[in-house]
Order: sequence, then structure tokens, then C-alpha cells
Amino acid sequence: MAKDDLLVVATFGDRAEADVAASALEAAGIDVMIRADSGGSMRPSIAWAGVGFEVIVRAEDANAAREILETPAKPA
Repeated sequence: MAKDDLLVVATFGDRAEADVAASALEAAGIDVMIRADSGGSMRPSIAWAGVGFEVIVRAEDANAAREILETPAKPA
């Protein structure tokens, strides 16, 4: 997969939020990665000072991923 085939669909201030978003996308069958400059997880605090935690998907999944992430959660 070429780098041009990947798009950032959301950015979060902490890893936990990015993990929840990634979990929602994976549950919908969308492959997802989280990218952050956190010093190899040694310094997670520097990630939010830079770009944050980016949720990345394939370009062809970007619209569906954004729709999922923008839909408000419904109580069970």
C-alpha cells in the first residue's frame, strides 16, 4: 500500500480517544492505524504537543470512516 493510499480522518489529543475511534472503525470492518510522534511510546505527552494522535485509513474508506466518527453515540 502506497503512502498516497492513506488518509488522516481524525486527530485526537490522547491515545485513549484515538483507540476508541479506531475500535469503532474496526467494528465496521475498516482497517485503521494510529500514528503519533510519542518517542516510541516513551514520551506520550509530546504527541499532543505536535500533531496529536492521527487515525489513518485507506483512501477508499475515508468517507465511510468520517461518517462513522461524526455520528453521535446512541445510548444502549
